[in-house]
Parts: sequence; C-alpha cells; structure tokens
Amino acid sequence: MERGNRLVLGGRWLALVPLLIITAHAAQKSDAGADGATTLINHSSMVIQRLQELLQNGNASDSTLRIRTTNSEEVKVIHTHQLLLILQSDVFEGLLSNQSVLTLKEPPECAVLFEKFIRYFYSGEISVQLSHAIPLHRLASKYHVLALQKGVADYMKTHLASESTQGHVVSWYHYALGIGDETLQESCLKFLAWNLSTVMNSNEWVTVSDDLMVSLLQRSDLVLQSELELFASVEEWVNRNNPDVSIIEKVLRSIRYPMIPPSQLFQIQKQSMLLASYQNVIQDLLFQAFQFHSASPLHLAKYFEVNCSMFIPRNYLSSSWGSQWIINNPARDDRSLSFQTQLGPSNYDSSKKITWNALFSPRWLPVSLRPVYSESVSSASQSNRLEEGRPRLVVTSAMSGLDFAGVTFQKTVLVGVRRQQGKVFVKHVYNVHQSTDEVSDFLAHADLQKRTSEYLIDNSLHLHIIIKPIYHSLIKAK
Repeated sequence: MERGNRLVLGGRWLALVPLLIITAHAAQKSDAGADGATTLINHSSMVIQRLQELLQNGNASDSTLRIRTTNSEEVKVIHTHQLLLILQSDVFEGLLSNQSVLTLKEPPECAVLFEKFIRYFYSGEISVQLSHAIPLHRLASKYHVLALQKGVADYMKTHLASESTQGHVVSWYHYALGIGDETLQESCLKFLAWNLSTVMNSNEWVTVSDDLMVSLLQRSDLVLQSELELFASVEEWVNRNNPDVSIIEKVLRSIRYPMIPPSQLFQIQKQSMLLASYQNVIQDLLFQAFQFHSASPLHLAKYFEVNCSMFIPRNYLSSSWGSQWIINNPARDDRSLSFQTQLGPSNYDSSKKITWNALFSPRWLPVSLRPVYSESVSSASQSNRLEEGRPRLVVTSAMSGLDFAGVTFQKTVLVGVRRQQGKVFVKHVYNVHQSTDEVSDFLAHADLQKRTSEYLIDNSLHLHIIIKPIYHSLIKAK
C-alpha cells in the first residue's frame, strides 16, 4: 500500500510459528451442525500486536542484539526472541546457534534503521522512504531476509520518478551495480536516459560516476533538449569532478557534434575552456561536423562513412524534431495533430520541412472485431464491443510522395507520467520505423477510463512525438 513516497510491505509469515497457528485458527472450526455452516474469525491483527508488544517490552526475551555504529562508541541494545529472528534469517540462525548476545557493527545509515528492521520480523510489514531504501536493502541482503530484500528492490523500481530534494536514482544505480542487481541497474539506467534533461539540472548530476557517464553518452535513446545542452552539462560535470584525462577524452569524443548547428559549434569553440584545453582531441570530429553541415548527406556519403552513432540523432525535445501533445480527457474521442520537422540535422537541409499527421483513438478495434450494425444486434452489445477497443496512435507523413534524399525516419513517442515540482517524467517510450505508421502495442495495458491511471496527469495524456532522421539507406546506395 503506497502513501506518498512510503510503501508498506505486508508479510503474513506468522503461519510458520506453531503457537500462532493454534491461535489464528482456533476460532476457524467448522460448525458441525446440520447445515455445515463455516465462520472465519480473524484475530491475526491482535496476534501481531501482541508480538510487537513482546519486542517493545522485552518480555520473555532470550537473545540480545548490541548494534554498534561503525567508527563510533554508540551502542543500541535490542532485546529479541530467537524464534522470530531465525524464522526469516538463516544468518541469525547461525549467529544465535551457540550464543544469545550478539554485537553487530553497522554503518551509521544502517544502524539508525536497525530497530525498524527488527520490528519487521515481528509484524511482517515496514514503511519505506526514499532515503531508507538502500540501507534497508543492505540490511535485508546481509541477513538474508529474502522477502524484505525483494520488497525493497520492487519499491525502488516503482519509485524512480518520486520527488526527491537531492535526487536518488544515480545513487540507486551505483548501489545496484555494486550488488550485481542487473534488473534494478537497467531500470535506473533507462530512467536516467529517458529523463536526462531533468537529471542534468539536478544536484545528483555531479555524483554520476565515470563509468556511468561513459555508458550514458553511448546511448541514442537519451531524452534531452539538444546536443548542445548535453555538451554544456558534460563540461560542468568535468569541471566539478576533475576525472582522469582518459575519461575526459572519452566523454568529449562521445558528443555528437554533427547534431549541433554550425553557429553553435563556432560559439562553443570560442567560449568553452574545456575545448580550449582538449581541442586536439576532437579536432577531427569538429572538422567532420562542419563537413556534414556544408553538403547534402547524399554527397557526403560518397566520401565518408555516415553509418555510425555520430550521425544518429538522440531524442531531442526541441520543436525542430517533433511536437508535444497533451490530450485532455483521452478516453473521450479521437484526436488529431499536425506538426513539422526538419528533413535532417544537416544545416544543408535546415530549410526543408516535412509535415506529419498524428491520429489518436482511445478505443480502436481491428476491422475483424468491429461490431456489425444491424437490427439483429442490440445496441448494448455493440457498445460493449466498442469498449473492448484499445488506444491507437498512427503517425504518417503528409508528404509521402516527395524524395527524402535517402533519409529514413524513426518515430519515437514519449509518454509522460507523474508531474513532480512542475516536471513530467518519461516512463514509457515507443519506437516505430518509417515503414510502419501505427505505434504497436501503444498503451496496450493502460486504462484511460480511470482518472487515477498512472498514464494520466490531471486526467490528461502527455505525449511527445519525435521524428529522428536516419542515414542508413545512404550506405546501401553507396
């Protein structure tokens, strides 16, 4: 059960305790009368309350935990009961096998939560906050409390977009990398990529590790305003972290300079102190970028290799590459949108525009499943069939007959969720190639009828459609 940024993990492990089996089920006897009626009387909450009182008062305690904070003389004493500890932790079972007093050393962030952690053994539930996630997961992992370990990991995956003053996703990624949780690691990496503009403007940007920075810059699915914004943020990161020269060279060579207009390239060459120091490292890339902007991509492809990441746009949010689309009351009826994008990122094509048409339908049915309107079919039945439809999004070019000079297009649709401090976070991304008009599986599991749907913000669907020009076809022509 979620309450803001808090999650309660319910665990009914009490059935493992023989004494509690008798207590919880004593009132569940079947009425042996003629009618055979059965009544369930549930006193499990009372039993849990009694167990918590045992911990609070130390009654009948047979073990003592002394929690010592690392690099401190502070000791917290907790009187516990072996049976309840060993039922969920084989580590405690081993530690308590031949002694009843344990001294456990924990880092400060874990020590402060240790009593809360122990209460979980007595109640099967625990409230989790963003700042508690890593230390609680660390404790659950260390003492092999598998149910809690999984519960906290699931909490982290579902709270990546939660509001945080200092930011938390970067630290969660580093933690997941350290413990080898590939699923959590990938969830964090995907969130960082899809919300990079927000992350770059947050306090956690400077905490990005060298390896994470290099990993992010290799991706083509980064969502940001422009490549120039990325360069400026990378320069800030370098100035604040002062990484090794090899890392600086690697990140500078990962910037996609052909995606930056010539006027802005001239500007950063003149104003960037970082480029002034490493001009020789990227001189070839800057020269290649200016060549890219001075000729048509078809002409350039005759002499240079353009089938590489340097010439692949990322998911840029600027109006040159797509359009935001906020659909109010999306379950109501069909909507349409027209917008224009540049033919390509080359300055040679900057004046050439392509018009795109987008159609959204909240309840679309394939022809084979559409109701047949006739007197023999009731209107109620036909209405029910329409309600079975799913959301549909189709994006087509209004200029399909024109020659696009060998450029193909990838259509990317971003779906925003959860406005935090005025921001919309991207949670779902759909990619469609030029040859396909319809976005497959678009919001396949979304219930747009519910105002509380995770896909809606204030009963509105927040989309951003991006058109990415790709030059792969030029290589085939060459």
